[in-house]
Amino acid sequence: MTPYPHRPAPAAADALPRRAPLVLMYHRVASVAFDPNRLAVTPRRFSRQMAWLHRWGLRGVAVGELVAAMRSGEHRGLVGITFDDGYADLIEHVPAVVDRYRFTATVFVVSGRLGGVNDWDRGTPWPLVDADGVRRLAEAGLEIGAHGRQHVALAGTEPEVLRAETYGSRADLEALLAAPVSGFAYPYGSMDVAARAAVRAAGYAYGCAVFAKRAEQGLVALPRMYAGERDTAFRLAAKRLLHRRHVTR
Repeated sequence: MTPYPHRPAPAAADALPRRAPLVLMYHRVASVAFDPNRLAVTPRRFSRQMAWLHRWGLRGVAVGELVAAMRSGEHRGLVGITFDDGYADLIEHVPAVVDRYRFTATVFVVSGRLGGVNDWDRGTPWPLVDADGVRRLAEAGLEIGAHGRQHVALAGTEPEVLRAETYGSRADLEALLAAPVSGFAYPYGSMDVAARAAVRAAGYAYGCAVFAKRAEQGLVALPRMYAGERDTAFRLAAKRLLHRRHVTR
């Protein structure tokens, strides 16, 4: 197998600060009639959630910006905002809201499914962003990250698949955008030691997990909290507290 063109980052560089910031994980922002997996947030609810963060003195940021702030010790008051899968209607609802509060955000796209649908979720064939849509999201100021080529669960998979899903998706998106792609999100949150090593080896600056045990947490396994339609101000505040308990060492 062809070697990776990047060297893995030293393990010490993966360490999180003692109080790592909360990272919220969204998927689709749209009003939908059928949502069995509770992945969609209505535009109204999303706008309110961003308003609550702003009212609490917090600033939503793309994960690349968040990681840079953590490395410099200037992450206080920041919250990561992420969107997995790259749904086609994000461009209609997200940039205007984050711009209103001078926030930023990261969209993780599946590079081998651009212009397709999320057929990994049964019953919701939702359209995914196409190549032009990825460019439009980037032009709107959103960070573009990789979410694999085919939305494959990475834990326990073969080295060739790991390489294609990590390095391959980064190469796809960098060719499309003519710009660096520094972040990766594990599909389904599925990861193991080999998957995290593959993300490092592919040259990513960070990787976003979903749940990550304390022993696994680091810059290539950033824990995130699901954000959904039912998240009121009270529930978001509770999730901030749960996150602190989960990451405080």
